[in-house]
Formats: sequence, structure tokens, C-alpha cells
Amino acid sequence: MAPEERRKHLIDVTLQLLREHGREVTTKQIAEAAGVAEGTIFRVVESKEELVDLAIDRAFEPGAIVERILEIDPDLPLADRLLTLVAILQQRWRATFWLMQRVGLVRPPRHDEARADDARAQLLALIVGVIAPDAARLAVSPEQFAHRLRLLTFAGTHPHISDGHLLTPEEIVETLLHGLQRNP
Repeated sequence: MAPEERRKHLIDVTLQLLREHGREVTTKQIAEAAGVAEGTIFRVVESKEELVDLAIDRAFEPGAIVERILEIDPDLPLADRLLTLVAILQQRWRATFWLMQRVGLVRPPRHDEARADDARAQLLALIVGVIAPDAARLAVSPEQFAHRLRLLTFAGTHPHISDGHLLTPEEIVETLLHGLQRNP
């Protein structure tokens, strides 16, 4: 395996193990799961802490969420597209919240701000792209709708912000599209 591939593989394996063991994961566990000798780790990084930090950074990269959002069928009705979108976001954020809890983070790690801003802008553009075909049906712009969708989904997915009463994708989409007022 080429050095850069080995590094990527070790980071990926460490991220998986962090979700299970938190920061208590050992280099022995990482090496076994990666199928390498323990000493190989220290030819790739200087310390376990460096590898853990790299793995946590990886968890906050956009990754597969971009591809998953791009796979949403634009011909589906708006409600169906939104249900799929919210489910994708919730899955991503639940995994992130779980990892943060396991490794003792109360906020995301400091990232390269430009890269983090680019990732947020890319995610917003993808969400707007899912919404935009139905812009004429909305009372707000697709950008405002996307903003509210992200806020409600984030808050409704976070176990502490939601006081343990997590919202389902259906509840989020229903609230966004129809509000909470009873029909007369």
C-alpha cells in the first residue's frame, strides 16, 4: 500500500474505532483493525493523539453527504425530496453528535476556516438545489427555506437541544411545509 493510502486507511480505521471506544482506543486496536503492525502507525504519524486528531478532522469533512444529496431525484415531489434530504442530514448529524460525545468534544474542532466555510457553502448550495425547483410554491426564497430546514433539522436531531425529543424527518418536513396551525 502506498504511504498516502496507508495514512488514509489508518485515519478511516481510527475514526471507526473512535465511534466505538472514544479516545480510549489503543494503537494496538487500530493496528489490528487496519491489518498493520503497530509500529507502522508511527511511521505514518508521530503519536496516537495526532492520528486521533486527523480522524476527528475527517469526520467533519463533507464526505459522502455530497454524493447522497446529489442522488436525490429532482423529479420527486417536494415533500419526498425534503424527506430524503432531512433523513440524510439527520444521519450525518447523529453520527457526528455521537462521535463528539465519545471523544469529549463540546464543539467541532477548529478547522481551516476557509475550508470549513467552503464546505458550509457547498452544503447550502446542495440543499438549495433540492428546494429550488419548487421556489414559486414557497413563501420564502429557497435560501431562506434551506436555512430554516438546516436549523430545524440540526436542533431536532441534537439530543440536548431537543431535550431528548428528537424530531422525525416527517415532523420536520410537515412543520416546514405546513406549520403547526390546525386547518380550519
